[in-house]
Amino acid sequence: MLSIKELYRIGNGPSSSHTMGPKKAAELFKGEFPQAGRFNITLYGSLAATGKGHLTDQALLSVLEPVAPTTIEWMPKTFLPFHPNALKLEAYDNNNNLLNSRTLYSVGGGALSDGEKIIVVSSTEDKHIYPMSNMTEIMEWCERTGKSYWEYVEECEDSDIWDYLDEVWKVMKKAIKRGLDNEGVLPGPLSLHRKAASYYIKAKGHRDSLKSRGLIFAYALAVSEENASGGEIVTAPTCGSCGVIPAVLYHLEKSRDFSKNRMLRALATAGLFGNIVKKNASISGAEVGCQGEIGVACAMAAAAASQLFGGSPAQIEYAAEMGLEHHLGMTCDPVCGLVQIPCIERNAIAAARALDANLYSSFTDGIHRVSFDRVVAVMKQTGHDLPSLYKETSEGGLAKGHKFT
Repeated sequence: MLSIKELYRIGNGPSSSHTMGPKKAAELFKGEFPQAGRFNITLYGSLAATGKGHLTDQALLSVLEPVAPTTIEWMPKTFLPFHPNALKLEAYDNNNNLLNSRTLYSVGGGALSDGEKIIVVSSTEDKHIYPMSNMTEIMEWCERTGKSYWEYVEECEDSDIWDYLDEVWKVMKKAIKRGLDNEGVLPGPLSLHRKAASYYIKAKGHRDSLKSRGLIFAYALAVSEENASGGEIVTAPTCGSCGVIPAVLYHLEKSRDFSKNRMLRALATAGLFGNIVKKNASISGAEVGCQGEIGVACAMAAAAASQLFGGSPAQIEYAAEMGLEHHLGMTCDPVCGLVQIPCIERNAIAAARALDANLYSSFTDGIHRVSFDRVVAVMKQTGHDLPSLYKETSEGGLAKGHKFT
């Protein structure tokens, strides 16, 4: 299992798989053919179906056009066997002779694959540093050693992990603050108004539990709206679900005065649970639906909250299990291919649900029938059973009948 640095990626929205991944692919290809006469890019499946809404073409052109003229072909009805998010990059010389062609897959969270293995860009992408890759084994290790999940992360990661998570936490908080301050309309044909600022003001007018819930909504909306407008965010585990963890952790830091070290440890625990899903199932909406994005984000946030409130390893695992279990079957159906409807609203609701999962777990001894690992396996199978029109193609569900223009 790879470093959690590969789960928490700092970058610009609106989509880790449709924006960040293709941009990285273009950068790699440009480095191989800096003297190319022209480039041709073919987008397949989900990458083509919702590419305009996710700014895939703009991400590719921003990298390749300064080098040579670039054309993009869209093939939304053609799905390559390895993954729904596929793109073929072709480089030609000045005499229009093909220099080389590469087919890559954007497999979620900004990661790329050549169909056999992850494409290595940073050193952490090639280092399987976690000897255990299922939660049952890790929980047993915690109970046997008396240590916490974050301590397992600390034992496996390089010594700079805390500095990295500190930067992650700073970027998350900056996104919240920008999102609360920004107003106006989000880019795209939906003319969707930003809501974070108004939710924040309205929440301040309530008392106790209603105020708490309203602030959670506001923080999640703030980050998600920043993502939708191309702002800097952290994949947690993806761009489309980037508002859940920051909302939960920022609210708890502000309301409970938790120290920075405790917040970073909560991020480490959340990252471990997200990594388990990424390793054993998928965090790609194009592959398994929104359950792999919002569902996983909710599980991660629930685990982080449970740890902050002193949950046992079993209670933390239970909170995460509930966060994912109760999103099973959630489809990925972005209206007009934009990470706006229903994506932004789902971030807010999932953040609140994460706190509910933590609360429910805290009333128990942590013993339950369905393990986190079992839910991960079911989520993977459920995702594979979903028809493609419900997996980020913008052809089914809420998105049906709405096209990007």
